[in-house]
Amino acid sequence: MSPTESEPSDAEPAENEHTAPAARTARTELKAAVCAEIDRRAGEITAVSREVLHNPETGFREERTARLVRDRFAAMGLEPRSGMAGTGVAARMDGRAHRRTVAVLGELDALLVADHPCADPATGAAHACGHNAQIASLLGTAYGLAPVMDRLDGDAALMAVPAEECIEVDWRLDRRAAGDLEFIVGKPELVRLGAFDGVDMAMMVHAGPAVASPAMSVSMTANGSLVKRVTFHGTAAHAGATPWNGANALKAATLSLAAIDAQRDTFRDADAVRVSQILTGGEAVSAVPASARMEVMVRAATVEAMQDASDKVDRALRAGALALGVRLEIETVGAYLPLRPDAPFADLAYANCVELFGAGEVVRDAGSMGGSTDMGDLGFLMPVLHPWSASGCDAPFHGPAFHTADHEAAAVAPAKAMAMTVVDLLADGAAGAERVIADSGPKLGTEEYLDLRRSFDAHTVEDPLERLR
Repeated sequence: MSPTESEPSDAEPAENEHTAPAARTARTELKAAVCAEIDRRAGEITAVSREVLHNPETGFREERTARLVRDRFAAMGLEPRSGMAGTGVAARMDGRAHRRTVAVLGELDALLVADHPCADPATGAAHACGHNAQIASLLGTAYGLAPVMDRLDGDAALMAVPAEECIEVDWRLDRRAAGDLEFIVGKPELVRLGAFDGVDMAMMVHAGPAVASPAMSVSMTANGSLVKRVTFHGTAAHAGATPWNGANALKAATLSLAAIDAQRDTFRDADAVRVSQILTGGEAVSAVPASARMEVMVRAATVEAMQDASDKVDRALRAGALALGVRLEIETVGAYLPLRPDAPFADLAYANCVELFGAGEVVRDAGSMGGSTDMGDLGFLMPVLHPWSASGCDAPFHGPAFHTADHEAAAVAPAKAMAMTVVDLLADGAAGAERVIADSGPKLGTEEYLDLRRSFDAHTVEDPLERLR
């Protein structure tokens, strides 16, 4: 968000040669206090991580997890707001002045991995991405900050956010068509609803596929992505007696997949384009399939590359439809914008992680993860920080073997790192926050951001054969 004017405060330090050492000493004492409180409540923090791990819920359906967060906030004496974008929960911790507001986030949702050992047997939901540890680290950060907020010159916005994973796309698009939501992942929807109004920067820590070393990877980029719901409308016929009377929607779809694969050489290496898809079609093997459906995700490192790849995928879809003479319906919506963590923010976090774990256990810049996160959306609006912590598990992400094995590393340690960084940002007249905002460069306003998101959206129904008639 755009910077707001600082409020006058008796807490603002005098500018002289003795200020910096005194301020550093005060911050050191505050950090020691937050870490001691987090250590004291480590058992509660890890218990939350385990509880959420064993009660997974998918996006916009996280009712139980949201109640847990709400109840924990209320038990701290906070006044939680519930039902944000359906299931989001937020609370505010006020400092002695209100110069800047730092959001600390945790994501509520799970994936669909039915063969995961901790999967919900009824829904197939499973925390194969570690969001259970995020919720625990969010609460842990709040526990650590509570005793020191009266010595900080800004506020902490604590937010448990829904639906980071872009799954169950059909169901979400149907909800969108019904007017229940506009954006199919949580943070953009919360931005639209005003939940981030007045927030100046945001941070969270994500547990990753690492056993113990490094303890923390501070900065990593991620791709943006678009999602397409595609329907090929053909004509049914008897597959044995009169197949020539049909128009095979499933074969049109499979030809489109081949055409998409043929585009690989047209994507620049630097754009890190990835196109993934799932396909269903046909009702009986004895009939020419009259309908086939695809979900397609197009990822790329920049907004421009996202749009270029999206256009090429659409051409490939039309090619398959044209070859088999079927109608084509394409609905495209934005999923995530690219994540580019802000270096000034990462510098603060890196220093705190080195203090906690030692330089040999911390990676400052870890490159690109290739995947996507809606934390990238917030980065277009404000400075963001998105480190990765060890999880005690080195199995691949999003698979049945990945889980939070070391809850201390995945939840307690990140809580300390975030709470220490909040201290750096909001102590001493929130001077650290002012520097991060100033040095991170210009950001979009909310309406500019929403216009960008909406520019990806399109819904077309066409008959490619009409072009030949």
